[in-house]
Amino acid sequence: MKKTLILLLCVIGAMLIVDRGSAPFLLPLVFAHCDTLDGPVVKTAKTALEKGDVTPVLKWVKKEHEAEIRDLYKMTLTVRGKGREAQELADRYFLETLVRLHRAGEGMPYTGLKPAGVVEPAVIEADKALETGSAENLVKLITEAAAKGIRERFTRAKEAKKHADHSVEAGRGFVDAYVQFTHYAERLHFDAAAEAGHHGAAGAAVEQHHAH
Repeated sequence: MKKTLILLLCVIGAMLIVDRGSAPFLLPLVFAHCDTLDGPVVKTAKTALEKGDVTPVLKWVKKEHEAEIRDLYKMTLTVRGKGREAQELADRYFLETLVRLHRAGEGMPYTGLKPAGVVEPAVIEADKALETGSAENLVKLITEAAAKGIRERFTRAKEAKKHADHSVEAGRGFVDAYVQFTHYAERLHFDAAAEAGHHGAAGAAVEQHHAH
């Protein structure tokens, strides 16, 4: 057991000193939420570590990763008793592993834990909706943003269309505006019409359509 703990601490130390900026596969992902320090996965994990019960954490990973999280959780609790520095390192490694496996379960890449406060406004409102029991503010936020986006792209395409036949350059300007306008509308519709539970399916369908 002692060798296992030493190995765990070595792995944690190496993980924390890696320069993520030097790795091309660690580029930031735009729509990240569960990998932030103030996200629901990390919050659940921190509470679980303090209370000594791993059960609430398990919902964030797929069944095939449950055993790994349980084992790491036990080791983390043991390492936490070795002092404050060991606790911080062990906690960080547990959080990193938990979020990585959660992301894997979503079919998404893991690029490291993000700092708190980088969550998109829509995600913040989504969390608030679940806390308050009302989604009205979220609906208002997204509806207004979508309407604004449609109107802006429509206006640009409409104006560009007036001059589309004046020159090749003007025609290309119209095509660019037209593509942005129609693709934006198409993606909004796909996302809005997608059935709940089909995570990422709408966006993938749009991308596949555009590829043909």
